[in-house]
Amino acid sequence: MKKFFIYWLPVILWAGMIFYASSQPYEKQDLRPTISQFLDMDFISSLFSTTVFNYAGDEVSIEKLGPAQFIEFFIRKGAHFSVYFGLGFLLFRAIKLNLNKGLTFITSLVLAILYAASDEFHQSFTIHRTPHVEDVMLDSIGALVGITIALLIYRNFRRNQTYSNRGMLQ
Repeated sequence: MKKFFIYWLPVILWAGMIFYASSQPYEKQDLRPTISQFLDMDFISSLFSTTVFNYAGDEVSIEKLGPAQFIEFFIRKGAHFSVYFGLGFLLFRAIKLNLNKGLTFITSLVLAILYAASDEFHQSFTIHRTPHVEDVMLDSIGALVGITIALLIYRNFRRNQTYSNRGMLQ
């Protein structure tokens, strides 16, 4: 039971946080008023006036979105990456208890990708929210990086444990 609280409860809570956030309509998560309050919109406009690209078939630019929504776009996409970074990391540390190294990595990644896809599908039922395959890809990259970092940390920890134990035996 202790292992559940230490390893699996954080995964469940993290996934629940993601589910709750994707249940919220855009209006409840609108960051534009806060961004406009704390950042100089003229400075943002002049700094990024020539930045134009497409994401999910829509143009992302100061001209198209306005400075506050332009900045909000990057905050939201950064949130996608970082939230799934966390989920990937937590999944890896929970799954590693029961599987070998190779299976832990791939199982963690597959579960994170499936959750990202289901989260975008869930958003399709939320008013003023739009699911995007591109967001699933961004989530998947975040999870992949989180899982890789977890793998490296646990590999390094295990290596240090091995060296410490050898030193004690001598």
